[in-house]
Amino acid sequence: MTADTTAINQMMDQFDGHHSVWLFGYGSLIYKTDFPYLERRPASIADWTRRFWQGSHDHRGTPEAPGRVVTLIAEPGATCHGMAYLVTPEVFSHLDHREKNGYLRLAIPIMFEDGDSVEGLVYIATPDNTAFLGPASEQEIARHIARSTGPSGSNSDYLNHLASALRERGWHDQHVFDIERHLAALRRHT
Repeated sequence: MTADTTAINQMMDQFDGHHSVWLFGYGSLIYKTDFPYLERRPASIADWTRRFWQGSHDHRGTPEAPGRVVTLIAEPGATCHGMAYLVTPEVFSHLDHREKNGYLRLAIPIMFEDGDSVEGLVYIATPDNTAFLGPASEQEIARHIARSTGPSGSNSDYLNHLASALRERGWHDQHVFDIERHLAALRRHT
């Protein structure tokens, strides 16, 4: 699959005719909302886990030196916490461009903190996209992040903003926090 998924995402028609759709964000969408929304609520999805396994050629890295950003990986029994945004369909042209580097719009059940649930959308970069970097140790990922920067800023800022946002909400993510710890250790030793 090509890294630019804009055209593929524009063909998704599951929510055509809806005046609004819930969107689940689990990475930068937790702390960086550069789009209008009708409502924002803490939420989670089941059987998925957040991993720094996706390459970023257009935001936190370059085509020659991609950064690492999060995607979701299926993991039975896991819970991934994030933010859900109620958006109008017009927002997806912006989001499809923002998430074009390998991410596909997929339908997913979203659970709110009060126990309500709804069918919504999430962007996931699957292993078959050309920007997928795959698994590595948290220490190796931290080294990769430490040296990466792109048009949207340093890859370190992305990691640190995400870790801070998760901590502020009281959401524990061992993978993210371990990478953050390794990155801090690298900074102390340079």
